[in-house]
Amino acid sequence: MFFTKRIRRIFRRVRFAFCLPALMCVFGCAPSEPPADLTIINNVEPESLDPAIIVAQADMRVVSGIFEGLTRLEPKQALAEPALAESWEISPDRKIYTFHLRTNLTWSTGEPLTSADVVYSWVRALDPKTAARYAEQLYYLKNGEAFNTGKITNAALVGVSAPDPFTMRAELNSPTAFFLDLCAFPTLAIVPRQTIEKYGDHWLMARPLPVSGSYELAAWRLNDKIRLKKNPYYWDATNTLSDIIDILPVGSPNTALNLYERGQVDIVWDKELIPSALMDVLLKRPDFHSFSYLGAYFFRFNVTHKPFDDPRVRRALALAINKERIVKKITKGGEAITSGLVPPGTANYTSPAGLGYDPELARKLLAEAGFPGGKNFPSFEYLFNAAAGGGGKVHESIAIELQQMWRDELGISMQLRQVETQVFWGMQSRLDYTLSRSSWIGDYSDANTVLGMFVTGGGNNETGWSNARYDELLQAASVEPDMAKRAALFQQAETILVRDELPIVPLYIYVGINYFDTNRITGIWQNVLDQHPLHCISKKR
Repeated sequence: MFFTKRIRRIFRRVRFAFCLPALMCVFGCAPSEPPADLTIINNVEPESLDPAIIVAQADMRVVSGIFEGLTRLEPKQALAEPALAESWEISPDRKIYTFHLRTNLTWSTGEPLTSADVVYSWVRALDPKTAARYAEQLYYLKNGEAFNTGKITNAALVGVSAPDPFTMRAELNSPTAFFLDLCAFPTLAIVPRQTIEKYGDHWLMARPLPVSGSYELAAWRLNDKIRLKKNPYYWDATNTLSDIIDILPVGSPNTALNLYERGQVDIVWDKELIPSALMDVLLKRPDFHSFSYLGAYFFRFNVTHKPFDDPRVRRALALAINKERIVKKITKGGEAITSGLVPPGTANYTSPAGLGYDPELARKLLAEAGFPGGKNFPSFEYLFNAAAGGGGKVHESIAIELQQMWRDELGISMQLRQVETQVFWGMQSRLDYTLSRSSWIGDYSDANTVLGMFVTGGGNNETGWSNARYDELLQAASVEPDMAKRAALFQQAETILVRDELPIVPLYIYVGINYFDTNRITGIWQNVLDQHPLHCISKKR
């Protein structure tokens, strides 16, 4: 491998979360198991593998391998390509999509997969009982939002139908430029009705589990690994390159690097799994790959908590943040600071300027809000999630930096609250926080994938914020066919979000880093969505 003497010297100073022999026992295959063709470290343990309810990138990486949609993302540019649907027609007004399913589709258990399964899966994701946080991805369907919000209860009124077993028809409210990209998103993946209706909430425990994707779920051992096995019934099984893939939940960058250097894993996703003490050295190695992608790091205000219901207070805190200090002192991966939320490189869009660094104006706004010099400002908490290192360490370091900046510049006191990742997601969704660290990775290359989060009542809003004008602008943009006019509408909306109202404060744009040896691994291309379909990846023969 590429382990240099300097790295060894630095690495010896880093405390390991686990001793290596113990790791070999934990992550090695049981005697009765064949070895994996590929072993991938995927950061945290998935919260779920149900396509309708997952939100985290780590979950989606696994789910995209076992459940597929009408389209899928090709590996080089992450563009939508035919998947379960082999072709489609779009009506002249671009509001009706007629998909033609492949006639050889079956579930991994051998039963036919038909257009009725597609209808069931999409309606299930919209059903309020499912509580899908990405249900908005299907609001583009006629009556999709009305059904999800309970305004109508008849699922037959939703704009999705199956005229015959191999044809699926989707009727949209208006032209939607990125609809085919949405069809590749996990929320719209096809799930087995027969199993869900039989087992209810425990359907993922069924064995064998019928899946629609390129891999079957062979095993899921918590805090050990997920084992995926090639689905022989998959329509593109011939081009599914690896037979067995093991996916390990490792949150410690020291552990991840150690396993990689020992040759026990082949690929490590995520910049968070690089020891910060080694970042500058490792980025010079040929097996460490850096790339720009559509992701942003920010924090949220719970605007239902005083005094953060006052936009002047939120703007004051934003203006007192020296973002350059954060990326140079903590992240160190070449991240670009940002005042907008939509990352550069998003198709047909450039973010407007938000708020910069101006401590004097920050103090003035705080005084106007009734807290001159921070006097009588209540102590508050900043929520972030824990990990064995990596992301958890970065979140903690950023929290400490913000704590110091606000104390020094504004005279206010913030307490830090670190909780386990699964607890964190629950607290954020329940608005059980005051300030909360956040991040977002684009689901498709369009400004809507970011700005659409913050519409009133959106499942991923999680701020308590509502702005009628913002909602109007997002709605107008969704039906505007002219790209320039559409971008202008989005820019007006983003100005409200990041300059005027500020329910969130953007800090920096992500730089993606993963590591694998290109002399040994093929099928991975760096793209702006950081999407790497599992069926394309293999070891070189």
